[in-house]
Amino acid sequence: MGHPVYGKKVTLSKNAEKISSPLWVLIIGIILFLIWTPFQVGLFNGLRADYEKPLYISVVICSLMLIVWAGIYYKKFKLEDQRDLLALAVLLLPLTYFLSLFVAASHYMAINMLLIQSMYAALFIVGLYLLRQKQVNALIQTAIMTVAYLIVWFGLLNWLGAWNVAGEAVGWFSNTVAGSGKYLDAVMTDSNGLRLTSVFQYANTYAGFLMAFLFVAVFALIRSPKWYGTVIHSFMLVPVIVSLLLTLSRGGLVLLPAVFVLLLLFQKPSRQILWIIHLLVAALASLAVIGKVTAIGKRLAAVPDASAAAEGWSWLLIACAVTAAISWAVQHFAAPRLEKRLEGWSTRKLANLWLPIGATAVVVIAAWLLIGTSARSILPANIETRLENINFEQHSVLERITFYRDAFKVAKDYPVLGAGGGGWAALYEKYQNNPYVSRQAHNFFLQYLIEVGILGFIVFMGFILFVFYKYTKGYIKRAGTDDYDNGFFYLIIALSILVHSILDFNMSYAFMGILVFIALGGMAAAMEAKPLAAGWNSSVLRFGYLAVACAAALAVIIVSLRSISSTNAFAEAKAVAQYSTSYEEIKAPLMKSLKIRPSHPESVILLSVLDNQVYSQTKNEQFAAESLSVLQRGLKDEPNNKQMLLQQIALYDLQGKSESAYAVYRDNLNKYIWDIDWYEPLITRASGLGVQALLQQDKAKQQEYFQTALTTYQDVADGVAFLKTLPPGQLQGRPFSVTPLIALSAGKVKQITGDTETALTFIQTGFTGGYADLAGRGDLWSPGWYNDLIVRSFELGQPIYTEWLNLLNTPGVDSTVVDQVAANAKGNFNTGIEAYSQVMREANNQATAFSSAATLAFGKMQFLTGNVQGAVTTLKGGLSEDYSDAVNREMARWYLAGLKKLNSSEDQDVYNKLIAADAQEAVLIEQIAGMKPLS
Repeated sequence: MGHPVYGKKVTLSKNAEKISSPLWVLIIGIILFLIWTPFQVGLFNGLRADYEKPLYISVVICSLMLIVWAGIYYKKFKLEDQRDLLALAVLLLPLTYFLSLFVAASHYMAINMLLIQSMYAALFIVGLYLLRQKQVNALIQTAIMTVAYLIVWFGLLNWLGAWNVAGEAVGWFSNTVAGSGKYLDAVMTDSNGLRLTSVFQYANTYAGFLMAFLFVAVFALIRSPKWYGTVIHSFMLVPVIVSLLLTLSRGGLVLLPAVFVLLLLFQKPSRQILWIIHLLVAALASLAVIGKVTAIGKRLAAVPDASAAAEGWSWLLIACAVTAAISWAVQHFAAPRLEKRLEGWSTRKLANLWLPIGATAVVVIAAWLLIGTSARSILPANIETRLENINFEQHSVLERITFYRDAFKVAKDYPVLGAGGGGWAALYEKYQNNPYVSRQAHNFFLQYLIEVGILGFIVFMGFILFVFYKYTKGYIKRAGTDDYDNGFFYLIIALSILVHSILDFNMSYAFMGILVFIALGGMAAAMEAKPLAAGWNSSVLRFGYLAVACAAALAVIIVSLRSISSTNAFAEAKAVAQYSTSYEEIKAPLMKSLKIRPSHPESVILLSVLDNQVYSQTKNEQFAAESLSVLQRGLKDEPNNKQMLLQQIALYDLQGKSESAYAVYRDNLNKYIWDIDWYEPLITRASGLGVQALLQQDKAKQQEYFQTALTTYQDVADGVAFLKTLPPGQLQGRPFSVTPLIALSAGKVKQITGDTETALTFIQTGFTGGYADLAGRGDLWSPGWYNDLIVRSFELGQPIYTEWLNLLNTPGVDSTVVDQVAANAKGNFNTGIEAYSQVMREANNQATAFSSAATLAFGKMQFLTGNVQGAVTTLKGGLSEDYSDAVNREMARWYLAGLKKLNSSEDQDVYNKLIAADAQEAVLIEQIAGMKPLS
């Protein structure tokens, strides 16, 4: 053996090695795959059916690649050194996800993560062996760079008004392009203003991607032996930096210097200086044009303007050209002299530390100038504001710290095997410190720990740290070798993305994970590797490994294809539901979907909604039984799925099983400890059932229900008090307070039990804003007070309902905003509905003298919250024969609209009397019948 046993010298195979036809097929497949994947929203694992299909297709493709690789390499595959051992070790990553399936908080999400991890393992194995060949390595590096640059230009096309060109270019293979020809949310608006997201629809992940390829571009331009290579890569520096600034990502700007300093440590002094020069030139050019590009992008987002777009492109391209010219001059004239002059210094011990130390000092000074002084005013206002807000008391920092603390709480309860893939998304509402909404932990490593526990986390960290350690050790020994051979290209990608993933959920985008695992394979192919004992290379182990890998790949393919079939069936059901009201037509594809995946959440929910609707119309118990059966099967695998639980509650309500519905709220309260929409109905239902038990003289149940209502009220009050202790810079998250509905329900319990003073305190606590004057009245709990409360609830909710309708018809509005407005409208309506119900319960459902205004308001609220049948009954009961009275006419109008909405027979007598009073009423009836209930 020419070298000692430890520290085997690793070299890539020579460029002259012939690439076989099957290998060409595999290489071309990988390149096409890399082009396709980013335009599927970066293969975001969005935990919803909308994102599933591209993920499953990707898993199938990568599994097929592994099988093709095994067919090509089965004769020359050997277990000779530690690199080959990594091909075995990477299989432990999906294995740990498989083990976590047995304790998964969500079977659906856990299966998806198992498939994704299997895809990563397959790509790592293929990359580990393909990237040992120099020519293949060069091809893959070129493909990755090309795709990265395409993504950058794609984003800028959308920013500078050419979204139609960008959409047309990818629309034929990307479902993310809307009917208008526009890629959805390539430029998005949030509270910070316009942000560039390119293919990812999430600015922070795009910033992490740009950070990686900024450094890759610098490395590529310096290593390029050809002038055109230098020009191409230097030309791209400005678009990358400008794009990074347009993301408005603080995390990207904070972590970029840290990664930069780490990468400098790998370079000799002459290279370090070149890195700094090229980045400085590009940064100055970018700052020179960022103001213009930002302003023009904002203008184009509002109104198309060809001349403004041309101006924006001119500024950008001029900056690119100037940067490319300077960088070429530096490489052509200065670089060789710099290399020669610093050759002696480069050989000195720790010579490569001085510039990184100096660069750190410069970064600190620059950060102080841009964050702590008025120097940041040279930047556009939106970027200046983002920099100004970088501090440890800023809300996004405080929120992330909270996420991380909560993540450790989850990990503590699922220590060994974890909570399965998607564990954080399934469980975070149970452990959260305050009512934030985030289905991502914003830290890849903590999310990984939650999903696979300590066992899986040790396996994963051991795997990547071993690759980084062995690669770094070998790189230092091989300093000065060919830049294409030494794998530094891959180190930049893996290190940049993983470091940025400390602060964000980049790895929830499978495309980012694909880049990381290909990069890890490239690093492993070039790393220093210790030879293995001869026994490792036995034919039994070699062929046994290939057989296991291929068998696993086949199993993954089968599961993925079945999942694709299930996803297609669900998509068909949703599409049919858009144009058909036929129960059989919609149900058929849903049954196909559920036959393959019985607990697929969205299929379960849609079929349950369908069955509940039919049951509400027919009262045929068969539909109720099917709804309950499918929900119970779904909840067996998805016990934390809130929407399934709400559907179960809706079914019990339709069946009149109020105690069963109450029990679902009560038994699952600990899963949603900051969801006020869970507390409200629990307290309201406990109060109502307690009053019923009182009337039935069932003291045990009365006490149980009243105790639940009061204990839960106290939980809310304690939560409100805790939220006041949050740091001033931290946002609370979702609304959480003693609402009017909670105050009314808990106050009723105190009023009935004789504690009128506490009842008044409860009312005064919850009746704020538009209800405040009602809390101070002396006739609390009187019929007149209830009548006024019912009318007031409608008056407060109706304009919010109108706002909700307007938002539904406004394109591009954030769905969370729409949902919050709907919740606000419902909150008011539900308060009025509960006030009406309290009076009826105490009267034991006997006739009660409500004012006509209160009856009308109650009927309208029933109608607008979807209880149209109840509204019809209420309004019909409140009608009088006086059609000269405006309130009575309005009651008749809504009553007839309800009948029309239910497709019931028209009440001809009422209709004739109403039309006789005012012929215009027919049009108004049609308008009301077409109104959309709150969802």
